[in-house]
Amino acid sequence: MIRRRTRFAAIAAIAFAFAPGGPLAAQSYPDKPVRIIVAVAAGGPMDTMARAVAQQMQMKLGQPVVVENRPGAGTTIGAKAVFTAEPDGLTLLWGTLSMVAIAPVLYKDLDFDPKQLVPVALVAEFPSVLVVPPDLPVNTLAEFVAYAKANRGKLNYGGSLGTPPMLMGMMFNKKADLGMTYVPYRGGAPSIPDLIAGRLHMQWDALTLLVPLIRERKLKGLTVQAPQRWPALPDVPTLGEAGLADFPGNAWAGIMAPPKTPQPIVAKINATINEILQSPETRAVLANLNVLLRPGTPQDFVAYMARETPAWSEMARQSGATAH
Repeated sequence: MIRRRTRFAAIAAIAFAFAPGGPLAAQSYPDKPVRIIVAVAAGGPMDTMARAVAQQMQMKLGQPVVVENRPGAGTTIGAKAVFTAEPDGLTLLWGTLSMVAIAPVLYKDLDFDPKQLVPVALVAEFPSVLVVPPDLPVNTLAEFVAYAKANRGKLNYGGSLGTPPMLMGMMFNKKADLGMTYVPYRGGAPSIPDLIAGRLHMQWDALTLLVPLIRERKLKGLTVQAPQRWPALPDVPTLGEAGLADFPGNAWAGIMAPPKTPQPIVAKINATINEILQSPETRAVLANLNVLLRPGTPQDFVAYMARETPAWSEMARQSGATAH
């Protein structure tokens, strides 16, 4: 009887090892190409960072890692594509603050809950900067506020719907009583030509996207959302210095997975991302993107979202913005 029980136990252990959520699932993962869905247009800061990380993942995982852009509806189209995908680790999401904290407030009729996506690995924070066209006759935030009020109803600002740039622009417009008009775009990059040409008059967006343009004098930077002045923009004051210290924290991005993704696969992806973020060579490359790298465990990611989400959700509610 004891021998029979031992045999049954051995068979059960082998079956568990080969089950989808068992240890061997992680050992063989990935055995096919991996997709990372980016829910904004190609060319913006989130897309740029996602592609840099995907390239490094491909080298470490030994399978192609392809970035697929699915912009629209305030990042919810891309998020839902991953939410409904097979939980096998082969379809991942470039998860962002927008889809977790902002979209559920703006979109009242969502047919899925983005908060049920599995946090795998926080990758980075994206400090932002407020920019204006080079020909606008202002050089400081105070001068811009005065100019906007003197031209009430004539100015506009851009941003992708349901994203931190759009929300920060909306809140700044409301707090300073500027009377500006919001113009929606499908991402940060598509709005840049209009901004440089002066068809847009203000935009908040990530340093990743805007630092090169500020340094080339194609745009003017008025204030940066960072604890200290950013090394690449030493002449641009912080939000605190400019009198806007009550704005919430930075936008962020990380890898997320469909609900019910097995823990061993989550752990393997997390370890891969952390290895990438902690590599001196990779850190040197990613430093050029003007981001704050944030390696950590899946539990760290969960705690980070719990801490950062409420302020942004409240900011979305206070803005009065809605989407359909």
